[in-house]
Amino acid sequence: MMGAMPESEYDVIIVGSGAGGGMAAHVLTHAGARCLMLEAGDWYDTARESKWLEWGYDAPHRGTTDDEHAYGGFEAVVGGYHVDGEPYTCAAGTHWKWFRSRMLGGRTNAWGRISLRNGPADFKPHSRDGKGFDWPISYEDLAPYYDKTEELIGVFGSAEGLENLPDGKFLPPPAPRCYELLIQKACRELQIPCIPSRLAILTRPMGDRPACHYVSQCYRGCRMGSNFSSPVVLLYPAQQTGNLEIRCGAMVREVMTGPDGRAAGVSYIDKEMGQEVQVTGKVIVLAASTCETVRLLLNSRSSRFPNGLANSSGLVGRYLMDTVMSDVTGWVPSLMNLPPHNEDGVGGMHLFVPWWNYERQRLGQLPFSRGYHIELSGGRSGMPAPGLLTGSESLLGGGYGKALKQRSRSLYGSLVSFHGRGEMIPNEDSYCELDKSTVDRWGIPVLRFHFRWSDQEIQMARHMQETFQQIVQTMGGKVIESYGADQRWGISEGGEGIHEVGGTRMGSDPATSVLNPHCQAWDCKNLFVTDGAPFVSLSDKNPTLTIMALAWRTSEYIASQMRTHAV
Repeated sequence: MMGAMPESEYDVIIVGSGAGGGMAAHVLTHAGARCLMLEAGDWYDTARESKWLEWGYDAPHRGTTDDEHAYGGFEAVVGGYHVDGEPYTCAAGTHWKWFRSRMLGGRTNAWGRISLRNGPADFKPHSRDGKGFDWPISYEDLAPYYDKTEELIGVFGSAEGLENLPDGKFLPPPAPRCYELLIQKACRELQIPCIPSRLAILTRPMGDRPACHYVSQCYRGCRMGSNFSSPVVLLYPAQQTGNLEIRCGAMVREVMTGPDGRAAGVSYIDKEMGQEVQVTGKVIVLAASTCETVRLLLNSRSSRFPNGLANSSGLVGRYLMDTVMSDVTGWVPSLMNLPPHNEDGVGGMHLFVPWWNYERQRLGQLPFSRGYHIELSGGRSGMPAPGLLTGSESLLGGGYGKALKQRSRSLYGSLVSFHGRGEMIPNEDSYCELDKSTVDRWGIPVLRFHFRWSDQEIQMARHMQETFQQIVQTMGGKVIESYGADQRWGISEGGEGIHEVGGTRMGSDPATSVLNPHCQAWDCKNLFVTDGAPFVSLSDKNPTLTIMALAWRTSEYIASQMRTHAV
């Protein structure tokens, strides 16, 4: 328990400490609200606990990544797809991977920090192509909060004036790496835009946060606070107001309601003591992450809310979405035998490819309706694996000893990878519900997932594969590996993008949405959601920046409503 307050009713109880919960705490505490934050994971002090200077070969299994070790043996720091004692189930035929990060700050300690604004078309996708749903708010409604969020967290980038990719309040971008320049040259030949990335990493000092000095291990947490994480930028300053108490190891079971239907407080399990604790608050903010927020609502049943809290529409858990992913790795001979040079940079790409085919879609020249962007990696960030093939031959060749070492040195830095990140259109077959026959270690019913990609997403993944191969060939290289759980099309599994959103979508009609345009529950006016669950659609842009901007807007609304005693 950090920054403990006297036991009494809190103004606001916030469940979850990641991007949405952290922003809610930051805005509400600075507005004078007494807040209690409940986090299921442990306390995390980035300055003391970051693993940013440890070598991969010092990690378990020498830093090997697989399903159980998505972050090279540093899962104890950043979480993973499997959490002990917290199972979930999948319906027959469903493949879903649910990433949980049980620690203060959640996934903001490990995310790629890609910070892209949704554009005007992303808020009105149904009006554009007749598929999915429109948001009840517009880009203009959220633009001021994008501005404030970028200025608070620090985002580098460049003004490009591109369609549906709004420019922001940017710090200067870092210079491209060698392999990125070659990719940019090939893209230019193919008339594909390749521009500076937009990442929440400082390239100039901001306050007491220094500029990044290129350790390149952002996903392990930045000891200096040069990249954005919820604890460093949002929670520690919120604590300094004297208005925030944080309780870690608090596994929330349900939102309690009173006879009037209002949220009265929260019941949670103290994981260390194994005891149930109840706390009361005037306003409840759920930011536990998309699916965990859905689980809390569905488990918050009463005679007044027999199907779960805020679920009179029956839409809690419905229209679950994740990012469409497909990858290709290529070998580029012109990058072989280069003199040693420093390519560390920030922990992520310095250039990326935004979606560029809007006109072709308007003309009906593509077999899918939404877009994707391309993330880049490669260069001198790792050695080629012995199993990588060019045709039927191993890239490293046979042999051992001196010849193998020479071949490895020659190949070092000659691989490039392309990672497509595309928009999924919401469908009725993708949702989560309670599996009442399975409970976690605390006796709380778990989620069962249903999920499918439509032909729209499959066609998009095929286009990604074709585009990546074209870029590799234009660079004079060869494709040596393609990736996707469904190898027929090279598309990822559901949940693997770790961008799941939806499940409590916002709208203008309580019959067709869970939340109003301020992310306030229609059925329970002192209940709000500030994570990814209110999303109506999932554009190709990574959702975290929009989660924070939307949480800021919602929190300002909460503060204004509390001042007039409207909630």
